[in-house]
Amino acid sequence: MSRAEQPSSRADRLSDRTDQPSRRSLLAAAVVAAVAGGAAPATAEAAGPAGPAGPAAAPDVVPARPVDHHSWTTYTDWRSGTAVGTRAVAGVRPGLVLATPAGTTDHTDPHTGTTAAWEYATWTSPVHRLAVPATEAIASWNASTPAGTWLQIELKAAYSDGTDTPWYVMGRWASGDQDIKRTSVDDQTDGRSTVWTDTLAVDDAATGPRLTSYRLRLTLYRRPGTKLTPTVWRVGAMGSDVPDRFTVPASVPGLAQELVVPRYSQEIHAGQYPEYDNGGEAWCSPTSSQMIIEYWGGRLTPGQLAWVDPAYADPQVCHAARYTFDHQYKGCGNWPFNAAYAATFKDLQGVVTRLTSLTDLETLIAAGIPAITSQSFLKEELTGAGYGTSGHLMTVIGFTADGDVIANDPASPSNEAVRRVYRRREFENIWLRTKRYNASGKVASGTGGVCYLYFPARPSPLQRRALAAVGVR
Repeated sequence: MSRAEQPSSRADRLSDRTDQPSRRSLLAAAVVAAVAGGAAPATAEAAGPAGPAGPAAAPDVVPARPVDHHSWTTYTDWRSGTAVGTRAVAGVRPGLVLATPAGTTDHTDPHTGTTAAWEYATWTSPVHRLAVPATEAIASWNASTPAGTWLQIELKAAYSDGTDTPWYVMGRWASGDQDIKRTSVDDQTDGRSTVWTDTLAVDDAATGPRLTSYRLRLTLYRRPGTKLTPTVWRVGAMGSDVPDRFTVPASVPGLAQELVVPRYSQEIHAGQYPEYDNGGEAWCSPTSSQMIIEYWGGRLTPGQLAWVDPAYADPQVCHAARYTFDHQYKGCGNWPFNAAYAATFKDLQGVVTRLTSLTDLETLIAAGIPAITSQSFLKEELTGAGYGTSGHLMTVIGFTADGDVIANDPASPSNEAVRRVYRRREFENIWLRTKRYNASGKVASGTGGVCYLYFPARPSPLQRRALAAVGVR
């Protein structure tokens, strides 16, 4: 997070990589239906994941969602893909593993220069036809990668003119950092679309083609001669396409409820571990992730935290920064890397998507699901923040009786100061818009409602309905 609006750079843009020339972030303004069977809006504050039912039902006619999020998660899903050396495994949490290697390959890590041999196997998803022809796509995944293993995620899309993109690498990832350095891959383009860190974007959203469908390809790697394997529980992507705008329609408040979520400040970590994007000043994304992980009961052991200087408070925030760090982007704000980190905790899963309104957030809060939102703004655009930023993540934990947003904002001087109340209309606009003016008066992009959602591997019926209502299954 940048405390002052500055020209675009990796260090000061942990979340939305604003101001990039060919990138178009998209906005959604439709209001989704409330959780099926939900009760009237709650008026009392609720604690913990099992909050009361959500807002009253929305009108009968709801505009089509301009966002299509699809994931493969079930045993049937894994069996439906094309496997070359991988195998679907059943159980409480079905997944995909490396069974019989398809071959061995040498891989040179661009961040260490080390070349090593790896056995590999692949899985390619069926074609997913997008409900909304898209100008952007973001993949996300949940997996376990024991030491000696890692994985790669690729996406290939079809254009509206019948041609295809190449296979784009959307991430090379491991939960640890000893075998490879987790990384995005720069300089991927076919002259019509480009990968910007974690986002595939059509270069000319005004006149260019749309993405109409896609396939994902997983490649699982392990040390030769071992029986080690990554296990992938979820892989999917979000495609979106809605008009650019500076101002979004106002939503109507429908919920008064607050979840009790741990509060962590990134600012108390300023200067710590500068190898991870210059220290805590830039750790809005992993700090927000750690808050919600612990809300769901995720805990790090003393052994996992032993590497952190014992003089530092909240060592788990330092840990989150290290294990979300993207060595190419040189920051901790790679969206899918944060969701993947959350899913390394027992019985948690995470996705990256776009939401369409504060009503979506109310639906989730009503089911006990907090959310991490990405936004950029000038100091005067968000009353009470006290700073401006070209990219910042914060955790939405509830709504006041007046409909204002209650957020755990990690850009706070102490843990005690993290809880903030922001004006509904201001928050709504800075989060959902796709265009804005930066401190230099130039037009820059906004994230258009980008959101991380972390939730149980086995959601309750209420949570499942809420997630489905915002397009996540």
